[in-house]
Amino acid sequence: MATKFIKIKCMKCGNSQVAFSHTNKDIRCQKCDALLLQPKGGKAHLVDAEIEEEYND
Repeated sequence: MATKFIKIKCMKCGNSQVAFSHTNKDIRCQKCDALLLQPKGGKAHLVDAEIEEEYND
């Protein structure tokens, strides 16, 4: 599976931000500090977020 950047939306505050789909660290909301993505040894797991858009090459 190809890696890509994704635009995710925080389910708690509605803030949107771009993250790497296969991140190796926790990604938190820049506005409310909620945990959005957790690394899982491959594709990151969505926690309190939903994917708004995927950016392909």
